[in-house]
Amino acid sequence: MRSALLIAGKDLRQRVRDRSVFLWGVLAPLGLAAIFSLVFNPISNSEFHAQFVVVDEDRGPIAQSFLKQLESLEREGTVTLSAAESEEKARSMVEAGSDAFASADKLQADAAFILPEGLSDRVLGGGGAEMTVIGGRGSELSAQMAYAIADGFVSRLRAVDISVRAALPAGQQTQQEEVARLTQQAAARSNPVSLQDISASTRQLDATTQMTAGMAVFFMLFTVQFGVAGLLEERRLATMSRLLAAPIKRGLIVAGKALTSLALGVGSMGVLVVATTFLLGAHWGDPLGAAMLIVAVVFAAMGILGVVAATARTQEQAANFSAVIALVLGLLGGSFFPVSQVGGILSFLSLLTPHAWFIRGLGDLAGGGRAEILPSVVALLAFGLVTASVSWVFLRRSWSL
Repeated sequence: MRSALLIAGKDLRQRVRDRSVFLWGVLAPLGLAAIFSLVFNPISNSEFHAQFVVVDEDRGPIAQSFLKQLESLEREGTVTLSAAESEEKARSMVEAGSDAFASADKLQADAAFILPEGLSDRVLGGGGAEMTVIGGRGSELSAQMAYAIADGFVSRLRAVDISVRAALPAGQQTQQEEVARLTQQAAARSNPVSLQDISASTRQLDATTQMTAGMAVFFMLFTVQFGVAGLLEERRLATMSRLLAAPIKRGLIVAGKALTSLALGVGSMGVLVVATTFLLGAHWGDPLGAAMLIVAVVFAAMGILGVVAATARTQEQAANFSAVIALVLGLLGGSFFPVSQVGGILSFLSLLTPHAWFIRGLGDLAGGGRAEILPSVVALLAFGLVTASVSWVFLRRSWSL
């Protein structure tokens, strides 16, 4: 084992002097994670707020009920309400809100509600009524929210109408006052069914941690390559024959290269965990659980790149193969975007990559404990064992190890 440690120490000193390991192992993933975090994190963490304008030409009880619903949203800080005297004024405010070059002192709105005159009379009289929602071109989310508010209010009115019709005696003429009384009673009653949020642990990573973990495991394959590719470098420099002629077990030569890859992979991932935690605010979860996942995914990467090193003829060919494999596995594994949410065949193929199991393991660690990550750790170790066995077979055949 001492021989393997000496080989690993020699390779590590060479890689540190080369300094390319710092570029691929630390600077590149940290830089890209910071860029993606600055781009996506403000979107994911920002609180949604919409500006609505209301044109109340009705002034009746139905319109007042709708306004009270909007005012409750305003008190929660979700929306800001303003009033306009006409539909033309409301449209101009929505158009100003959609215009990126509109003057700052011009009244703007994301969406508008038009409550026409006679709305309450038609609703209370059992006739058809219309409410108009106007959304801006550049405020699709606010427009959808406005439509959902109006649609929910209309659904509530339908429920009241059904309740009133059910309470009226069949085949008898009913006074308008009685209809109005029943309508008010039905509208005053609370909903028989309601939804409530119950706090529960989530197994989804936040945007910063998701992007950081994806970039870390993506570039980790390039870092691990420096150790595994040492076998090809020894062959290119004609030093492999000297190692084979030395009184060293041939398996220890491979073990020394593997230890180099393990040290480089775990070291770069460890630096990224610490750096992104303090610089970007990433949350990696329990340190011991995260360490288990890191060691397991590095082991899986060593096995995959070991197959490349055992089958490639030259160091350049191995580098090209490794780049293609890293890119394909990164895309399928969710290093750049969550492929698992797409579903279908892509969701299944993502489970054939160590990237997906590593990111899933971090999500399980965030939502549970160390026991929750055992399936991911086992899957990663299985990746490493299978690919390492394949690479050993090819090594013995090609280099007589």
